[in-house]
Amino acid sequence: MGQRLVIVESPAKAKTIGKYLGKNYIVEASMGHVRDLPKSQLGVDVENNYSPKYITIRGKGDLLDKLRKAAKKSEKIYLATDPDREGEAISWHLARVLNINEAEKCRIEFNEITKNAVKNAIKTPRAINLNLVDAQQARRVLDRLVGYEISPILWKKIKWGLSAGRVQSVTLKMICDRENEITSFIPKEYWTIECDLQKNDVKKTFIVKLVSKNNKKIEIDNEQESNLIIQEIEKGKFVVNKIKKAEKHKNPLPPFTTSTLQQDAYKRLNFATKRTMSIAQQLYEGIDIKGHGTLGLITYMRTDSVRISEDAQKAASEFIQGTYGNAYIPPAPRNFKGKKNIQDAHEAIRPTYVELTPAIVRDSLKDEQYKLYNLIWNRFMASQMATCVLNTISVEVVNGDYKFRASGSSVKFDGFMKLYEYSTEEEEEATHIPELLEGENLLKRTVLPKQHFTQPPPRFSEASLVKTLEEYGIGRPSTYAPIISTLLERKYINRDKKTLVPTELGVIVNTIISEYFKEIVDVEFTAGMEDKLDNIEEGKENWNSVVDDFFKPIKKSIEIAEKEISKIEIEDEISEEKCDKCGRNMVIKHGRFGDFLACPGYPDCKNTKPIVEQLDVPCPKCGGKILAKRSKKGKKFFGCGNYPNCDFVSWFEPSTKACPACGGITVKKYSKSKGTVHECMNETCKTKTYENDNQ
Repeated sequence: MGQRLVIVESPAKAKTIGKYLGKNYIVEASMGHVRDLPKSQLGVDVENNYSPKYITIRGKGDLLDKLRKAAKKSEKIYLATDPDREGEAISWHLARVLNINEAEKCRIEFNEITKNAVKNAIKTPRAINLNLVDAQQARRVLDRLVGYEISPILWKKIKWGLSAGRVQSVTLKMICDRENEITSFIPKEYWTIECDLQKNDVKKTFIVKLVSKNNKKIEIDNEQESNLIIQEIEKGKFVVNKIKKAEKHKNPLPPFTTSTLQQDAYKRLNFATKRTMSIAQQLYEGIDIKGHGTLGLITYMRTDSVRISEDAQKAASEFIQGTYGNAYIPPAPRNFKGKKNIQDAHEAIRPTYVELTPAIVRDSLKDEQYKLYNLIWNRFMASQMATCVLNTISVEVVNGDYKFRASGSSVKFDGFMKLYEYSTEEEEEATHIPELLEGENLLKRTVLPKQHFTQPPPRFSEASLVKTLEEYGIGRPSTYAPIISTLLERKYINRDKKTLVPTELGVIVNTIISEYFKEIVDVEFTAGMEDKLDNIEEGKENWNSVVDDFFKPIKKSIEIAEKEISKIEIEDEISEEKCDKCGRNMVIKHGRFGDFLACPGYPDCKNTKPIVEQLDVPCPKCGGKILAKRSKKGKKFFGCGNYPNCDFVSWFEPSTKACPACGGITVKKYSKSKGTVHECMNETCKTKTYENDNQ
């Protein structure tokens, strides 16, 4: 057998696959796309049925020469790019560049990078799926038309460098609309009444909540009403009216999709969506595991399916039985129902080898890789485990015409929750309830009236935004992280702690696009476009017609917008810092790696300065000022203001707390379970103390 060439996207993937195939296979990486629309022009011939003009991506010339030489020496070429629309398009472009016939069986795909999966794929090559290519091409052309036709209007009317995106615009509108809801919200006062009760022979008390009067739901609008009710309650007796005990069966959640992985990683690990996808890509493409070689640890991470293969179910069942016992195996393998209109080509995200537990691979992974793998492994294994059984109790207590309720629960059998716990709102409100008898009188310890005000809807976090985008059918798994990243990079939104807030610039851009390009920011329209892209993939619609139906009305809106929109000036924020060259007050500008100070006298004065953040913590080495700075790549670090005389530097914020073990310098870190951690910088010590502990 002669040489065979396999082309993948990344070197990491190439390295992993290369170890599975024999010496007759050469595995090369295309480094992603090799051709794309030109950056310097529209690149779409609108008059010629929206024909795209593809060119070789700058810097890929040498790489393509290398691939062509390898292709000439090869008896057979396999295109093994990712198993989705984007991957199919990359394979199509590679086929064009390497003169491979589209009908030739050159395309292989696998949902997991394991030895069996790769070898089975080699045995069953297929032709390139042109419907998938057309669906991706339609998306690319649509996005280019929106970006290159509408963005210049923003440049002329607001400032250069802004962008309008087909999906990012509707996402921005959602964030702006939420902010409008919050600012216009008028809070309404209401009160609740809880009572702290005690069983005669039990010291521990429990809380019951007032729910009704004369069997009608009670609403208390003000303190006066609350006081009148309390006066009546004080005169009466608390009597146990009903006790209901039951067993509650709680089923596991399905394994992760892209969306649910991003949401859970954000909530549990504090990982931004972009970071989650980057780490997941590393786990998918392969990591050198001690004693096992290079392995792809998870299945393909861009999926909206919750389907699991029979082989994976069987492997999970055998592992669960051997590790936890028969009681933890459900009566039948669990299958989960996916949402409507999903692309079910791939499985859910799961570990490729269930026997490689997080504990086994921990020493081979970076900390962030371990955390994400642990989350994926536990969620998948839990999805195939037995139901959790809870003992629940609901108690109804009466006092005259007033009715109070309390509920509690305890775990009878943990089942899947041995690996992955989650709780409902009802479970979070549960309280411990002692053994009671119907008709039993209870002692009142305290009455607890509480004033509340209705709250506006919360700002979006990355997790809740991803969830909402998925619910509305906006974008697809591969687009969630780039959407958020683009809005942040363009300064249309900012992070405020864990929430996303529109900036002044974002509000202005949204106002213009919402007024003149209503279709683009219409949720139903954007979701409908995703359905049309799915139809193209399934061969039900022609991609050129879909693009035409979209662009014709947009073109008219562009002409109107260019005539009607007036120039909008956005004032730079003036700082108190004086320019040391001309004396003007410097202004805050936005750059690639964050904000910086610039002289407003540009171009006559081109002076710029970094914005220096000074901490209230003295340098632990010399007592000087600690400054927060940024590296050339924009990463924040902390250094002494007396540099170079003092060389103190740390990626973590220094603390005033000395190490209790060695008296050395400590820095602040964060633990999800423990809160703020003070860790000693001394490599031989590393003692940790916790603010939440009295240490």
